[in-house]
Amino acid sequence: MTAAPVTDVAQRPAPRRPLLNPTVLRIELRRLLRNRRTLVFTFVFPAVMLVFIGSQITGSDDSMGAHAVANVGAYVMASMAVYGAVMATTAAGASVSIERAAGWSRQLRLTPARPLSHVLVKMLVAVVLGTTATLVTFVVGAATGTAHIHAMAPWWQMALVVVLGSLVFAAFGLFMGYLLPSENTMQFLGPVLAVLSIFGGLFSGPLPTDSLYGQIAQYTPIYGLSQLAHWPLTLTTTGTHDAFRVGWVLNLVVWGLVFVAGAVWRFRRDTQRV
Repeated sequence: MTAAPVTDVAQRPAPRRPLLNPTVLRIELRRLLRNRRTLVFTFVFPAVMLVFIGSQITGSDDSMGAHAVANVGAYVMASMAVYGAVMATTAAGASVSIERAAGWSRQLRLTPARPLSHVLVKMLVAVVLGTTATLVTFVVGAATGTAHIHAMAPWWQMALVVVLGSLVFAAFGLFMGYLLPSENTMQFLGPVLAVLSIFGGLFSGPLPTDSLYGQIAQYTPIYGLSQLAHWPLTLTTTGTHDAFRVGWVLNLVVWGLVFVAGAVWRFRRDTQRV
């Protein structure tokens, strides 16, 4: 004897709500990789700048110390990797502004998909783009001979710091994507990230903390990530590093919390109208 069909809608089982939809993830990746501006500023620009700056470094200026395992070109490579990863992850997060303008956010709210799933997709896309941007810069630095690092540890340590640390800027991109109009988001964020990189000391050498420039840099979002990414390069042939500062981690964590809180706040404001 077969069971009677369920006619009461209230008795029907709720549809499955997967935490991650591979199809949506694939669409997100393809959409961002089709954006020529994203490709230029995350993959091409850092690599070109690395080669250009590396070609200006003379042999007498190419040493970071008598016992250093890395040269100045490696320091520049770390800076360009951070910049490319930050641009990539910010673009991944900021793409939500285009979705809002197209009504995609409203469509998502009508589906069984969880809001957390949408955020998770954005973070995974940011990881993929940030990792790719970092690897491209590292490959160019090694292939052109610009970066010389006579140890394996700094390579994977820098890559890990850059990829994980740049996720803070995925939250920054989400925050700005929900805050700014779609047609102005990346046009606004590109110059903002360039200014933050300059004042955060990303494009300069080690900053003295007693200088005005050094004091300002410590309060910028990129400062902590920049210092953490460059720290593995202070390894010497005797196995020692320069002093590690907890303030670098605190800088990254505090700004990450600020951006996440801002993204959550704007997300709730935005979905109230859906």
